[in-house]
This record gives sequence, structure tokens and C-alpha cells, in this order.
Amino acid sequence: MRDGCRRVGETPTLRFVILIDAAIWPAHDRLWCHMVSDTSLVELHEFATRLGVPERGFEGDHYDIPEQLRAAAVQEGAVEVSSRTLVEALYEAGLRRRPSTRG
Repeated sequence: MRDGCRRVGETPTLRFVILIDAAIWPAHDRLWCHMVSDTSLVELHEFATRLGVPERGFEGDHYDIPEQLRAAAVQEGAVEVSSRTLVEALYEAGLRRRPSTRG
């Protein structure tokens, strides 16, 4: 577990953290943030479903979340982090490849 991160889900074999960055990304006349899992996409999809996030919000390794849903995600246990920390978590989990390793 990362220092300062609280686990939001737990099964007998797996614990995970959902991370969310600030809603600073403009698109479609609103601000957006990104939501990821530090472990797997399965947990990310389950968390997004609980929030009512449509599948179309999934972008390969993260969900784009409108600013209006961000507070609900945090209330459900998502951990607020910087965008840099969020991307590093994706790399560490193997859910995103670093540009230098892409073919």
C-alpha cells in the first residue's frame, strides 16, 4: 500500500486503491478528471459502475469523470492525488506502458 493511501476495496486475495486527480481538464463545456485503479481494470470498472459512470467514459486505462461526479467518487473512497501520481500508479501497476517501451 502506498503511504497515505487508504484501501477502498478488498477481497480475500486483493486490495486496491482508486485514485482520482483534480478536475482541470476542459472538454464539452465542463471540467473533467481522471480515475484509475492502482491494481487492475476489473476493480476500476466495478467502482465506476457503483458511481453510475457510463462505459463510454473508459479510455483504455482510466475513466474520464466529470467534475460533478468527482465528490461522489471521493466520498466512496477514491483517493485524491496529483495527475503525475495517477500516471505513475498506472505505470507501476503495468496498466500503462512508458513511451520509451512502446513499439
